[in-house]
Amino acid sequence: MKIYTSIKKGDFHTNHCEDALVSTKIGESKVLIAVMDGCSMGTESHFASTIISKILRKISQELFYTEFLKLQEKTLKDVLHKIMETLYKELKYIKNHLSLETAELLSTLILCVYDKATKEAELIAVGDGLIVYNQTIMEYEQGDKPDYFAYHLQEDFTSWYENFDQKLSLKNVDDVSIMTDGIYTFKRLGQRTDYEETTEMIDYLAIDQNATNHEDMLQGKMIFLEKEKLLKPMDDLAIIRIINQE
Repeated sequence: MKIYTSIKKGDFHTNHCEDALVSTKIGESKVLIAVMDGCSMGTESHFASTIISKILRKISQELFYTEFLKLQEKTLKDVLHKIMETLYKELKYIKNHLSLETAELLSTLILCVYDKATKEAELIAVGDGLIVYNQTIMEYEQGDKPDYFAYHLQEDFTSWYENFDQKLSLKNVDDVSIMTDGIYTFKRLGQRTDYEETTEMIDYLAIDQNATNHEDMLQGKMIFLEKEKLLKPMDDLAIIRIINQE
């Protein structure tokens, strides 16, 4: 199994990249990957995506080191539920502890728990973004008004989670990508033209199998798009791709 990552600050943002990503092991054969996109209309939007990535890394370490045996007994669906519940509790604590406004915690989240041994995956998309698995494209578009996780921190988590419908349970997955909505914002440098055809960008980054033998495959492709094709995302873009075809 190989995991590729890439994160790129878009031309729309001059100071900070508002996206973040995390890729980490949570068991002998299980990994957690996630991409976040802070809300540009929020307050210090790079903070929200970054703090979520740090919390998820902490949760992953706890699962790997302190709940290893228990984790092996849980289904992937249970593991995803546990991660989201812990994230909810941690975000709520940080919001109260630091006296943060909701606007300071607005970030989308696409999270995937993947088992390389069984090739099963459980995913959740809170807000907008894109999931591609085995050449199947799942777009989550909420009309530039994402239903951010932070909006629900005062609700009962179990009730919210059970009624939330942007979840996927997948089997026999040997190629899966998650990415923020910067994928829709590629433009040709130096030209005031419409956005490039998104399907071509998706195919090149999330479906095309060339250069998968290189650890920095996604980074290399992003450099090729910019240097050779003069294409660059105007909005921030975070991508993680898992290929498991041994």
